[in-house]
Amino acid sequence: MILADLLVGAFAALALPPLFFLPALALGLLYLYRCTQDASSVRQLALHAFFFGLGYHTLALSWLTNAILTRAHEFWWAVPIAAPGCALILAPLTVVPVLLCRLAPSGLSRMILLAALWTLADMARVFIFTGFPWNPTGSVFELPGLAGDILIQPAAYIGVDGLSFLAALTGLLVWHSHRARIFLGIFYAAWIGAGWYRLSHPTLLPVTNPVVALLQGNVQERDILSRSGALDAFRLYLRLTNEGVARAREVAADRSVVYLWPESGFPGLLDEDEAARRLIAQAADGAWGMIGSDRRDAQNRFYNSVMALDESGQIAAVYDKATLVPFGEYQPRFIPFNLLPDQLTPGRGLATWSLPALGQVGPMVCYEIIFSGHVIGPSRPSWLANVTNDAWFGNSAGPRQHLATARMRAVEEGLPVAQAANMGITAAFDASGHELGRLPWGHADSLVIALPSPQPPTIFARYGRSLPLILCAFGVFLAVFLGRQQS
Repeated sequence: MILADLLVGAFAALALPPLFFLPALALGLLYLYRCTQDASSVRQLALHAFFFGLGYHTLALSWLTNAILTRAHEFWWAVPIAAPGCALILAPLTVVPVLLCRLAPSGLSRMILLAALWTLADMARVFIFTGFPWNPTGSVFELPGLAGDILIQPAAYIGVDGLSFLAALTGLLVWHSHRARIFLGIFYAAWIGAGWYRLSHPTLLPVTNPVVALLQGNVQERDILSRSGALDAFRLYLRLTNEGVARAREVAADRSVVYLWPESGFPGLLDEDEAARRLIAQAADGAWGMIGSDRRDAQNRFYNSVMALDESGQIAAVYDKATLVPFGEYQPRFIPFNLLPDQLTPGRGLATWSLPALGQVGPMVCYEIIFSGHVIGPSRPSWLANVTNDAWFGNSAGPRQHLATARMRAVEEGLPVAQAANMGITAAFDASGHELGRLPWGHADSLVIALPSPQPPTIFARYGRSLPLILCAFGVFLAVFLGRQQS
């Protein structure tokens, strides 16, 4: 029984990026639904759901092993348990909806209730430590190319969590009846038509965004950690800056030019190194830029930051990463012994910069872009800039899944998103989530993108996660109503 649960759960995860094998999710949810019918006791059902969730999240997070291997000499003991350990924390969130949905009669009402509760459990992951909403179920619709562009357009209204509800409901209803499958066919035809129309008729604000040169140095994580190749990495990014800015100016016309270095792009403390800033300014030849760098304050606390440099190399603004990665950048307080040799301090919160050349930009660092409904500071920017160091993940599903979150945030907020990653994947999206260009994993180069204008605030941007919550609440109400009709 346990082996079957683990295997089916892992199989269901094949629907997530980057494989998008959508039938796997439908088969996995069918298995869970059948467990609610066939389990002889609540305990047996809970075990089915737990081990299903364990298999699902272990495969979905298998890339975590790559992060541990970068410091295997210190954390060798964690190599076999990194992904299963995180899955162990997340698996109970599969148990709760499966147990509760058994309160509804078998059939349509139970399927709707399971889809709604599955989505609510997915959304609850923001409350685990600093939050871990990685791989929401709705990301299964982010297929490459035009198909994905069309399917993710409803995120502008209901967010990725609303898409999670639709994905789970579809995966269950397809097994219900012939009439349900006809309904789904009509529903998806309307969905595709509406998505195509929205893509073809965007409403853009009269805002001119800059031309950005996104830099990807392809610096190995071991070199970043050891600082052994710090000088070579710095020289490489100076060269890429010079080349990228020159290329950007060829297409800029009357636009400003901005360059982006990734997270940890500068191998030191940039705010304390005036000579390095002068060299960067010389390479940038008068362009403004955003550079990922560590920072130290007067109390000797360290931050993971991104800094805006003006044309002379002076620091015009600093953003400190506010949402840190549990077990990666900070250690939860309940652990009584020290796991991390160094811990970072969280910043004050999301910000919007209003600066010459950059315009209205929302800076973010890596992990922060995965939080649906929580990527905008006190005022709305005209574009989002995410600097990240996905070298930790290796050439695995990790960088692809991370990039999918950037694409989804673009649709949800109606804003272009530019992401500079150290080893990849560096890319940019317009305000509809359409990819404007990318650099592949493991390739040192610059990517020049003329960022398009933003769209007006979307429905989701105005109301946030309250909309998928309402959608799930409606699903629960409908399931209860249909259940009473059956009894």
